[in-house]
Amino acid sequence: MNVLVINAGSSSLKYQLFNMQTETILAKGNCDRIGIDGHLKHKPSNGKNAFDSDIPLPTHAEAIAAVIEKLTSDDYGVISSLSEINAVGHRAVHGGRKFFGSALIDDEVIDILEDCIRLAPLHIPANLMGIRACQKAMPNVPQVAVFDTAFHHTIPEHAYIYPIPYKYYENNDIRRYGFHGTSHRFVSAIAIEHLGLEGKNSKIITCHLGNGSSLAAVLDGKSIDTTMGVTPLEGIPMGTRCGSVDPSLIDVISSIEGTSIKETMDILNKKSGVLGINGKSSDFRDIELAAGADADTGFVDSSATPDKLAKLSLDVFCYQVAKFIGSYVVSLGGLDVLIFTAGIGENSPYVRREVCSLLEGIGVYIDEQKNATRAGSLLDVTKDGSKVKVLVIPTNEELVIARDTMELISK
Repeated sequence: MNVLVINAGSSSLKYQLFNMQTETILAKGNCDRIGIDGHLKHKPSNGKNAFDSDIPLPTHAEAIAAVIEKLTSDDYGVISSLSEINAVGHRAVHGGRKFFGSALIDDEVIDILEDCIRLAPLHIPANLMGIRACQKAMPNVPQVAVFDTAFHHTIPEHAYIYPIPYKYYENNDIRRYGFHGTSHRFVSAIAIEHLGLEGKNSKIITCHLGNGSSLAAVLDGKSIDTTMGVTPLEGIPMGTRCGSVDPSLIDVISSIEGTSIKETMDILNKKSGVLGINGKSSDFRDIELAAGADADTGFVDSSATPDKLAKLSLDVFCYQVAKFIGSYVVSLGGLDVLIFTAGIGENSPYVRREVCSLLEGIGVYIDEQKNATRAGSLLDVTKDGSKVKVLVIPTNEELVIARDTMELISK
């Protein structure tokens, strides 16, 4: 049984083909610059040549056709024909108030996704383009939508309701939804299994730290709070997103810059976060280097002269992460496990150390030598005597999508 996983963006399309008997990746790649000039990177796992070249990709339909051609070709392929793709799983960013789990895609699901465009106008149209392109190319292959928001539907009402007129929730579905649900779900389940916490009322905080970042409070495997809100802008500062700030900044910045609300939101989404503070980069590897830290070990070179704003942007980021962790300890009534995952969480010993140093007051201590590495697999960086287990767990959102797809089509 082979499942193709699709993650479609507005001008990109990432994919992985899984053999679900072994849960191994047969091939993966991505189509970039769709609608511009087009580029396909394809990597098979069977020893055949990789493909990495510009090709015309005017729409997502041509991108899907190019992916299928590479998956089945003599030179780059891993399957002999399209018939060997048994199902397609799609990442869907927003499921609104309708979806509490993954769903087999039909006309009703498409209608609901179209309604969710008002909640995620930057993401859902791209998700729909990927779905429709696959439906056109593979009309008889079942398609499944796996929602980023679904894992967070266990959040209690007092945590998801905003303190604004209640009619906006009743009439317009405005509430906290949260994102990165497949990642939070995957790594918390790995920790529960690894530590033997099944059925033990486990209290876990998951830190999905990347260019987009969010935290989740997970009680006995279920999300009870998360940092992102009705959109992915809320929460901790990110690569280019501001995170939680005074809402009046929209009016203040608009007055200063003479910009519209839409233009100001573009500043908060694309020109803020750590990039906004240091003014040069949103890539934490660049920022850590400028701040005098070794990107591989996280240790700071005492002889280096750090860039003040690079160091400040890291300080702001780490402080906000630690502050939200502290608030979630209250929500959970304690803490058993702290998890770092995603691009920064898995690969930045500096960020992990700085965040945990701010949490020593609640008994969180890490072993700096164990921490001074990038995680290729589950890494326990807990220091002897720590009251909380600290784990680095590589996330695998694509595998979650493939598993959900397999489960749904097997019913």
